[in-house]
Parts: sequence; structure tokens; C-alpha cells
Amino acid sequence: MTESGRARRRDLTGRHVLITGASSGIGRAAALAVARKGATVLLLARRADELTAVVTEIRDAGGRAHGYPCDITDSDSVDATVKTILAEHGHVDMLVNNAGRSIRRAIHRSTDRLHDYERTMAVNYFGALRLTLALLPQMRERKFGHIVNISSAGVQVATPRFSAYLASKAALDKFAEVAAVETMADGVGFTTIHMPLVRTPMITPSGDQGPSESPEWAAATIVRALTERPKRIDVPLGTFAEYGGLLTPKLRDRIMHRYYRALPDSPAARGEQVTESVAEPAVPQPKERSRSNAARIAGIALRRVARWVPGTQW
Repeated sequence: MTESGRARRRDLTGRHVLITGASSGIGRAAALAVARKGATVLLLARRADELTAVVTEIRDAGGRAHGYPCDITDSDSVDATVKTILAEHGHVDMLVNNAGRSIRRAIHRSTDRLHDYERTMAVNYFGALRLTLALLPQMRERKFGHIVNISSAGVQVATPRFSAYLASKAALDKFAEVAAVETMADGVGFTTIHMPLVRTPMITPSGDQGPSESPEWAAATIVRALTERPKRIDVPLGTFAEYGGLLTPKLRDRIMHRYYRALPDSPAARGEQVTESVAEPAVPQPKERSRSNAARIAGIALRRVARWVPGTQW
């Protein structure tokens, strides 16, 4: 393929990109970023008011966006929404399964809470599956489509206290792996992004869990998945943990057990009443500082080299 051909393939101008969970957090940031790349963004979320606000923000900036209130855990809602979208826009080129539900709770506190597992599966797995299966026929018919699934680096790390959340994400990972093989000749591809912790309202009830990335960083990663379309995008922590689990599984388990003992369940996970309202974690603002050309060039070079680390971007 020529350089111009590759550039056209990576261009999102005119593409119809559907993003779930687009009213806040990663979904909102991704919708803004994808719209800036020239795509027509189709936003799905349950909260109609917040969805309208994001659509307005994109349109005010000169982008193209349309919002559709939808509950992805309800088959009738998904069927009706997809029918409306296809009637109004003809087709969907790309799907970003971003909507998610997270629960951080130790297993011994979940023995009488099977619904924790049912709720995460309803959104993270079956919800994503509903949209994927609903849109797949028209993608196969047009011989083009790409589906991006937002998974978690925790699937590779096997992070304690996230058994419900990570099990649902692991199920979606395996579905995409199988589907990618079956739809290869149909021109439909899949990318799984193993996201690190991102500062969104979803993580607020769990308290401080360590370093995290911004929604804008996550949005840039999603844009890369839509334009470059690798099989996977991982972060180094997930890659090292995955290899560690293969090469030294007992050592990995000991390390993760120490981590489990060091960070207790949050008050919410223990069933304690939280009297104070919990706000979304503040995003630290970077300090203004001047950077030399050499430092800027070195930073770009390091980022490019990082993409060649096995597992960082496949």
C-alpha cells in the first residue's frame, strides 16, 4: 500500500463512529477527540441531558455529532436505537464499546452478592455484545468495519478486589479474539485496549488506587486504535505482569497478594455508610515549564520506541 493509501485508510474524515458511554469520562473525551478528526460521532448513553451537552459541545466546535439515549443492558432499547441510527445515517463504520461498570470488592465480601457479577457482565460483556452483534451484519455487507473494545490492564495483572469487573472484561477480550479470526475476510477488525486506571467518575467510590491517566490520554489512545487498527494496545505494566504470570507465576501471585493486603476495601465495599459526598478526583494540572528542543525530540523518540515494546501495540 502506498503512503497516500495508508494515510487515507487512517483518516477518520467522514467515518461514522459510534461510542457508548459517551456522556462523561473516557467516552466524552473520546467523542470530542474523534469529532476533531473529522468523523461523524454517534453518542450513546443513558443520561439524555448529559448526552445532549456533549453533542452541543462538539457542534459548537464545528464537529458533527448526534446523541441517542440508550440502555445497552436492554435488548429492546439497543434494537430500537440501532434501527434509528441506520435509518438516519445509513451505516456505522466503527464502534467503540466504552460503556462500563466497575466494582472493587474482595471476594470474601461478595459471597452473598452474586448480583455484583451479574451487573458487571450485563454492561461490560453482554452490553458490548449487543451492540457488536447488532452492527456486524451491515459491516460485513459493506466489507468494512472496526470495533474497539475498552478492556483493562487489570485483566493482564489479575488485580485483587476486581474479580467481577475483570471477569467481564476478560470475557469480552476472548470474544473479540475469536471474532477477529472469523471476520477477517469480511473486512471487519477488532482492537482491544487494555486501559490503565483512568481518572473518571467510575473509580471514585473505590478511593485512591495509585497512579492514573487522564480521560484525554485515554481518548488519544482510542483515536490511535481507530486510525492504526492494531490487534491490541497495552501499557508496559500490563505487558510485564502478563509475562511475569507466564514465567514466574508463584512470584507474581506473592507480589499481588502483598498488594491485596496493603490496600484494604473501601468503606463502600465494606458496606459502610459514607456520610460525605465524594467528588470526582481532581485532575492535577501540569505546571508550566519550558522545554528545550532536545528534550522535546527525545520525548517523541521515546514514545515511538515504546510502541515497539512487545505488547504495547500489536
